[in-house]
Amino acid sequence: MPDPAVPPTPPVPLDALLARADLGLRRIAGPADPAVVVHWAHTSEMADPYPYLLGGELLLSAGVHVPDGAGAGYFDAYVSRIVAAGGAALGFGVAPVHDTVPGALVEACEMHGLPLVEVPPRTTFSAVARALWQLMARARTAELRRVTEAQQSLATAAARPDPVPSVLQQLARRLGGRAVLYGPEGTRLAGAGPEPGEEVRTALAKLAEVVRPPSPGHLRTPSPEGPRPPSAGHTRASSPGHTRASSPGHRVGSGPDAPAGSPGDLHADLTARPSSASDTVAGVRLVAHALGNGEGFVLGTAAPQRDAGDHTIASVAAVLLSLLTGERHSGSGAGRSSALVRLLLGAAPAEVAPLLGGDRWRVVHGRPDGRAAPDPVTASALGAALGSSLVDVAGEVVRVLVPDGRAVERVPGWTLGVSAAAAPRDWPAADTQAARALARARATRAPLLRHGDRPTALTDLVPPAEADAHARALLTPIEQSPALVDTLRTWLSLHGSWDRTAVALDVHRNTVRQRIARCAALLDADLDDPDVRMELWFALRRT
Repeated sequence: MPDPAVPPTPPVPLDALLARADLGLRRIAGPADPAVVVHWAHTSEMADPYPYLLGGELLLSAGVHVPDGAGAGYFDAYVSRIVAAGGAALGFGVAPVHDTVPGALVEACEMHGLPLVEVPPRTTFSAVARALWQLMARARTAELRRVTEAQQSLATAAARPDPVPSVLQQLARRLGGRAVLYGPEGTRLAGAGPEPGEEVRTALAKLAEVVRPPSPGHLRTPSPEGPRPPSAGHTRASSPGHTRASSPGHRVGSGPDAPAGSPGDLHADLTARPSSASDTVAGVRLVAHALGNGEGFVLGTAAPQRDAGDHTIASVAAVLLSLLTGERHSGSGAGRSSALVRLLLGAAPAEVAPLLGGDRWRVVHGRPDGRAAPDPVTASALGAALGSSLVDVAGEVVRVLVPDGRAVERVPGWTLGVSAAAAPRDWPAADTQAARALARARATRAPLLRHGDRPTALTDLVPPAEADAHARALLTPIEQSPALVDTLRTWLSLHGSWDRTAVALDVHRNTVRQRIARCAALLDADLDDPDVRMELWFALRRT
């Protein structure tokens, strides 16, 4: 949680204020460190400004408080109190009280490492404060723009066929460092950005353990020494209740003096885990975020520097990754589990379908446009985009069961084939419809094709039993070869295109030619005759 004493606006480098030619400010003592930043300007003529400072100020003074004949001791005490209060720099106004900056003040600032800025007579303290706020406003606008662009790029990445790696890549690029997703067991599932050194990698993995909520089956046995710190560096952790943990060796218990191994340790292990924790190791800023799905996933980042807006950007990524890795519907897990048990015990699909939340469903076959085969996380992302958590990865194809009442639309980065709505007993047929629709979609390079309803056709006028018998008789010579049947069906559906059929079946075009020639020979038919093609298409549609 940010320090409440620090304003929400980003700080301004002191060098940026010195660069304002209209102010004419000049640094005359103290370190010329570009890392020195100013949070605000404050004017005080108190001999001891300590009680009135919050830290991070550019303290402005005309030296009214300086007594006549003040020596090195006075200025040493004055500067030391400013440093103790966390002041960022001291601005000393020349005239009307002092013609020059006292030499003893210059020496004291040099000794204590406090930047001393000379304010010329023509520049008022109000002008300095106004310039500082103008620079802060510009920095705030730039920060908001950066955060907005990062949010948009992260959201776009989450919609890609490979959402988890894409989100991590965007996050690593925006932070200028490394982003890692850890699984419930602490395993690195994915990562993006330049690999840090072994010390940083180990420290980040340990920091992830600080925020990971343990599952009931993985409770840690309290150590006699208490929990170990994540690293030798300072760690700050924050929970939704704004709890800050903090020094190495700090242990959460049921009370301030709770002994290791007490019931308080067990309670803390379950409930007191922070939602995020930070550390600095080897000059690298480490942050771990527990993902909100409660399943033990953790996002870790390692960046060489901390910029304004980094926490917001990382939080957006954590929310997206929570959605991508978590359960989409709160009650669906129990329903799926019950349905699976009943199926394994012999129940028919029609009996378990109500447990899944609907009577009629569509089968969707999806294939990512890239060459990489889909993994379970990518498949879950497709299911989330389609509004269903019933997902199956079958080789290079992802199959999704979608309730009939939910619209199936295009998903960027995917080619989809959609079946007609079907009752549970017809799901196998719907699965075949979706597979054929996907093959046709890939062949025609369409992002989505449906096996939809159509108007009444001539084939609907033939009694189904007679149509089925005719189809079986016509296709008997090739029915023992599924490869020939599928090739003939795809070839006819694509109007005899050799190339598109080869693409749809993932075979060479010469293989298509050989199979079609074999079909023509076995069927003893001229496949160039449109009447023959019509008869065969009629028969294939009945199988």
